[in-house]
Amino acid sequence: MEKRRLGKTGHMSSILAVGGAAFWEVTEAEADAAMKLALEHGINHIDVAPRYGDAELHVGRWMHQHRKDFFLGCKTMARDKAGAWESIRHSLARLQTSYFDLFQLHGVDDVETLETVLGPDGALEAVLEARQQGLLKYIGITGHRPNVYVEALTRFDFDTVLFPLSRVHAAHVKHDNDFRPLLDAARRKDMGMIAIKAISKHLWPTEKRSFRTWYEPFDTQEGIDRSLAYTLSQGVTTCPMASDTRLWPMLIDAAERFAPLTEAEQAAVLDEVAEYEPISSPRQVF
Repeated sequence: MEKRRLGKTGHMSSILAVGGAAFWEVTEAEADAAMKLALEHGINHIDVAPRYGDAELHVGRWMHQHRKDFFLGCKTMARDKAGAWESIRHSLARLQTSYFDLFQLHGVDDVETLETVLGPDGALEAVLEARQQGLLKYIGITGHRPNVYVEALTRFDFDTVLFPLSRVHAAHVKHDNDFRPLLDAARRKDMGMIAIKAISKHLWPTEKRSFRTWYEPFDTQEGIDRSLAYTLSQGVTTCPMASDTRLWPMLIDAAERFAPLTEAEQAAVLDEVAEYEPISSPRQVF
């Protein structure tokens, strides 16, 4: 599987990452099978968070033997310094590791929250102290509002940014989901770019869901091929896999056959999804 440089971290991340949200409500056997599949296909980047149910516990079982095989990224929803320190210690224990490769301020979806986490006694103070103590290496920011992260990059030198980028977003660019200025800003600052929801189609139309995903995904090989290819053709570093491990084999297949789309091919895959409404609000899906 292709690997790409994760910005100034220098890490060569596989173009797919283990999406820890897929381990929210799975058995130990299911999680272990998914981790084994990832290793077998050269996936070397993990995205996980305490918000994802038992995900940290499932990943943690693998860290004793395979810690050096993965670039481990975790997150915190804490907004204040004390809460962030508690989150750091709790996640380290659950993940059975002594350090994070990447630790991210999670779900920062408005400027007010940004000001809180970066301000006096905010979460960033704890993260910086933890970095000084060797508990983490790199610092990132995540969420669903690309315009907020353009502003964030003017206030702190983040190493990575995680945000949604799908062909449905691209077919319906709005203020909330316009990823293009963020791509430009992140490239100028040599940041790693982590793109979520690459295979999202739209919100589930009913309460009956076929997959354990927050959105209805493209779920055919062709649909996944075209969706993932579009996102990876925008120059992002890696895409965490969807939050249902049943989709992982098709995602891996698509990634291993990936070739960048031409401009004409990109236009064509956008035309195919014009009927769908993009997922852009953190209040709709997280």
